[in-house]
Amino acid sequence: MTTYPGWPGRFFEDFVVGDVYEHALGRTVTTTDNLWFTLLTQNTAKLHVDHHYAAQTEFGRPLVNSTFTLALVTGQSVSDVSQNVMANLSWDDVRLPHPVFEGDTLYSRSEVLAVRASASRPDVGIVTVATAGFNQSGQTVCQFRRTVMVYRRGCGPQPPRLGGDAAAAT
Repeated sequence: MTTYPGWPGRFFEDFVVGDVYEHALGRTVTTTDNLWFTLLTQNTAKLHVDHHYAAQTEFGRPLVNSTFTLALVTGQSVSDVSQNVMANLSWDDVRLPHPVFEGDTLYSRSEVLAVRASASRPDVGIVTVATAGFNQSGQTVCQFRRTVMVYRRGCGPQPPRLGGDAAAAT
């Protein structure tokens, strides 16, 4: 039997300006997602939680909480952009050009805009990406620039080694 390591994510040295990552996972947004996120964040806008109210708006149905959209699109980018993050530094120029509705499926991609060594921390570098999220029809629903501090290879926390004594202890 052969054991293969899982995708460890990119480290600072792996980022190249101009590279584009089409993130692998899509996600269908449910009514439960929208309600729970809205309640967790104490967002009281009826447009997200009251189907009767939302039916009377120009949209005719509830809008998905926009910060859920931002969080989901950011989350979809993690395995390619920030799996080895030391810190998120900023989200800039957040735009929501098309509404998201319950039942929409979102996909995303990111383009590397800038890469530079950290002036104060030799174990990390600074990476800026432009990320966009799209619905199942290809309409852009979210776009932003995000800047993160990413560990250099071998400098961040290390995952546990599996097997051997660790496997016997369980």
